[in-house]
Amino acid sequence: MNRSKSKTLWKFWIFLLALFVLVVQGCATTKPPPVDPLAYKNRMKSSVMGDVTITVAVPTIAEAHSIYGVELASKHIQPVWVEVKNDSADTYWFLPSGLDPDYFSPPEVAFAFKTDDEKFQKLQFKNPIRPESTKAGFVLVNLDEGFKAVDIDLISRKKVKSFSFITADPEFRADHKEIDFETLYTAKDIINIEDEKKLRRMLEELPCCTTNADGDEYGDPLNLILIGKINDILSALVRRNWHATETIWSQALIRTIKSFLQGERYRYSPISPLYVYGRRQDVAWQKARSTINERNHMRFWLSPLRFRGKKVFVGQISRDIGVKFTLKSPTISTHVIDPDVDEARRYFVEDLAYSQALARFGFVKGVPVVAKEAPRMNLVGDPFYTDGLRVVLFFEPRPYTLSDIKMLKWEIPSDSYTKKE
Repeated sequence: MNRSKSKTLWKFWIFLLALFVLVVQGCATTKPPPVDPLAYKNRMKSSVMGDVTITVAVPTIAEAHSIYGVELASKHIQPVWVEVKNDSADTYWFLPSGLDPDYFSPPEVAFAFKTDDEKFQKLQFKNPIRPESTKAGFVLVNLDEGFKAVDIDLISRKKVKSFSFITADPEFRADHKEIDFETLYTAKDIINIEDEKKLRRMLEELPCCTTNADGDEYGDPLNLILIGKINDILSALVRRNWHATETIWSQALIRTIKSFLQGERYRYSPISPLYVYGRRQDVAWQKARSTINERNHMRFWLSPLRFRGKKVFVGQISRDIGVKFTLKSPTISTHVIDPDVDEARRYFVEDLAYSQALARFGFVKGVPVVAKEAPRMNLVGDPFYTDGLRVVLFFEPRPYTLSDIKMLKWEIPSDSYTKKE
């Protein structure tokens, strides 16, 4: 056997051994530390609209277990705590379908755990909220790890009030938690831009592509730019069911392996590193399909640009359509991307148009044109082609309807959204 094949087999068996150790560790049972069932109230968020105040909080998986006495997460169920303080003269009703159209009733959950529903009924939020009163309780919804979008709609005979919150799970090991965005650049590094013409020129001059760790090989094209406040961008992604990715740690690897072997999806699966500005991605997000083999995923890096005080992120999006084994990946296997990366870019614009936070978008140059007949290869050997444009999305606080969104008269992609005037 030659040295190359020997090295390949050695690497493969080391990988399998590492997976075995991780699975064994994951199967080991240890008694978890006690959890304060009221700890979630330390993360409460409130909003006031006229004479109505809404306060919400989302317990962690461990806190929910402590509150209900059953492992709700094992059934993909999550409690959301809601308090409504009504100082008005009107009676309001809270609509849980606005929070989750597929929410669970107390008897339904009790039946799933083969237990009495008395405790579930006692903890549940109960309508109505009468004048000069306060009501509080839980709504049992579908589990979301990482971030949770909490939309609260209240109706009376005369009024409708809507509140929106984004809550973060303190136990979720998201990759972006390792980045301090406020100190990533010094004051002298920041480039402040007020003029849109200058912005367009500077966006075209941003790096064209991702690279490997050494920076000496190009990978996927940087075809996305997001401009806005972090909370507005984050809210838009969460509302469209994009999920943050976990860091690469033992439990995440175990979940990835199980999802692969069982043919299931893992909405928070770690994403391999690519590099821009000499560092791996600052943030990675994904939207999984029914199996771990298929998903839309993207990586972003905070650039030194600021447009009218708002942060500018440059990123890359592609659609995963399968998996393959390769020695070009440190985990031996990697996803295969759809070679038409412009399609993934187009999908992202259409998807975020429904987020109610997209105000404007346009296209700029900045990526090498790659013909379908002569595709390039990314860092793991997947072919791709592109028209050479990157889309620029501007985010504002919601709500923005489809008719409110403006398209900038910059570049027009070949499969244009609109014809040139």
